[in-house]
Amino acid sequence: MLNAAEIEKALIRSVQTEKNAMNFYQIAAKQMKNADAIKTFELLAREEREHAKHFFDKYEGDELASFEEFITAAPDQEGTWLSDLDKALLANFDDRKAMELALEKEKRLEESLREMAAKIEDPEVRAIFEENAKSTHNHYVIIESEYARLMGMVHETDIDTFVRE
Repeated sequence: MLNAAEIEKALIRSVQTEKNAMNFYQIAAKQMKNADAIKTFELLAREEREHAKHFFDKYEGDELASFEEFITAAPDQEGTWLSDLDKALLANFDDRKAMELALEKEKRLEESLREMAAKIEDPEVRAIFEENAKSTHNHYVIIESEYARLMGMVHETDIDTFVRE
């Protein structure tokens, strides 16, 4: 189990990770062409901001400024969310590649949040990590669905119709 200082560090890392994810979706959305894909990434950016706020509100230290100052600060180019996006932008970036990268990032983040939750004894703090892991899984599902639509695959809502025909 983590001690109080380790929990505070985990909360700071989580606030930063959620901000990095928010910036990733904001920047990627500006590079995308498909209107529905753009809307999906804009929605995810707003939700990542909410996730950051959940972690920030539980943080009791004094390393971070106000939430608004933190969240509106320049993106962290050193974090993997944006460094991986930068690499993708230099390659043949398109909506499909953005979604594939987002799927990979959300899957890893969910695993990390669940691992962290398992190490936290405080039920309130553990609940924040678990809730964010669940929401992160939902992000994966949203992106997966939009990816299928974008690629012309059968959408899960059409499966019954498709099977019956």
